Amino acid sequence: MTDPHAEWAPPSPPPAAPPATPSTEQPRQPVAVSTDFADGEWHRLHPATPLFRGGLAFVAILGVLIVNLRDRFFEIFFDDQQVPLPPTGGDLESDAIDFIVREELVLVALLIAVGVLLLLVAGFYFSWRLHTFRITDEVVEVRSGILFRTNRKARLDRIQGINIARPFVPRVFGAAKLEISVAGNDANVPLAYLRGADADALRRDILLLASGAQRAGVDPAATAASGIGGMLDARVSELLSPELDVDLVAPTSIVRMNPGRLIGSTVLSDTMIVLVAMLVAIVVTSIVTGELFLLVAMFPGIIGIGGFLIARITRSLRYSIAATPDGVRVGFGLLSTTNETLPPGRIHSVKVSQPLLWRPFGWWQIAVNRASRSSQNGAAGQQQTSILPVGNLDDVRAVLQLLLPEVAHEASLPVLELGLSGRGTEGGFTVSPRRARVLRWFSQPRNGFALTDTAVLLRRGAIWRSLIAVPYSRTQSVSVHQGPLLRALRLAWVQVHTVAGPILPMLGALDRDDALRLFHGVADASLRAAATDTSHRWRQR
Repeated sequence: MTDPHAEWAPPSPPPAAPPATPSTEQPRQPVAVSTDFADGEWHRLHPATPLFRGGLAFVAILGVLIVNLRDRFFEIFFDDQQVPLPPTGGDLESDAIDFIVREELVLVALLIAVGVLLLLVAGFYFSWRLHTFRITDEVVEVRSGILFRTNRKARLDRIQGINIARPFVPRVFGAAKLEISVAGNDANVPLAYLRGADADALRRDILLLASGAQRAGVDPAATAASGIGGMLDARVSELLSPELDVDLVAPTSIVRMNPGRLIGSTVLSDTMIVLVAMLVAIVVTSIVTGELFLLVAMFPGIIGIGGFLIARITRSLRYSIAATPDGVRVGFGLLSTTNETLPPGRIHSVKVSQPLLWRPFGWWQIAVNRASRSSQNGAAGQQQTSILPVGNLDDVRAVLQLLLPEVAHEASLPVLELGLSGRGTEGGFTVSPRRARVLRWFSQPRNGFALTDTAVLLRRGAIWRSLIAVPYSRTQSVSVHQGPLLRALRLAWVQVHTVAGPILPMLGALDRDDALRLFHGVADASLRAAATDTSHRWRQR
């Protein structure tokens, strides 16, 4: 190896969803859409959007003020009736309400309050009025803002997923937030809020157009109104209906979360271990020192960790993954629900891992790398990369076949299972040589790779097991490295570059020649896959 750091990248790296060449792309197939939102014209959001986005907080603050000032109102307007008032503290001379009454400014104060209220209502109205969107055959475009205008566009062939979130209060009123995930940081396009049925139908329309189909008019049956009398029935049906539409999803393709397994995995998680260790340390310290200050000081942190664990359980109780005609549908949530459709070809890498305490029960978890970054933070954002929080081996097989059907087909499942729990060269894996034990004390027999027809498999860890699968069509580049220590041991390490995310596809302590073979194998296979990949136009394949 003449260069200790070699790197390969395609001559023109494919984007998150690489467009097909004009010579191979098929004509768009006309299809009927479900709503009139995809007609290329400008449309507005749900009429109650201002209430959901800020009006509820305003009403809550107004209610708190009224409750706190009710006694003073009674004193002002019903003083002749001698209404008993609770004692109040503070200097009455400096009290604002006393000053207003004493100076006979009650009418002026009421006019100011009404003016502020009208300004807020007008602001909410114009923010809704000026927030418009349109969907064409090429882009989704959103315009918003009153004083400072914002215009955002998302190309349909760059869409990485479409997420529909239903917070509890909007869900009660039949509204939902639709977020279009696009490759890049903070590049998503949110539509908050739409009617729940419209959000579901609009997602289908956008995915149809993104798949390469062409708009051929609106399906009359999809837009037929049910009348005012059916509004209550529609609300009840939305609240009680399953997260996955039985008309789109085959029941045999659905992978659901086992509640007992979910609770058990949370109890045996690293976060729970940290929480228990903190509690034991605090209790022991308090008993030994006789001081409760440490317990009081750490109490907020304990509450925060406990809340995170409880939220993880409640959010995943209705967790489900299934295949739809336009990609994989992932749904979760109990009161506030979220479901997202991941079109084909939008998964850049998959990692199946097993913490040490889960091994006796045969539990695994699956995470993915995607090209988009959600605008949601915290647990909602985590759900974007955690596709399967916990599942057994059968669940892992089913989810891998949903996420990467070209990789996890029936013939390759034995190789994938050997990547999960096997060791040595069985199944076509190439592992680290024995001299690599100085760097991989326990994992040397497992540390290795396998090149399949459609993906590279990287197997790591003996205590914390993991298997990473990177499809060749999603590879951006590959590099091989060799520092002074590795050069002395005739070893090297290889990294397969994809989009940024929680998964880092790299493998160290490989034999020098094996690392070069992995480097060239991934480079050649990625070039061939990029030239033939048509996953971005999945309805034309």
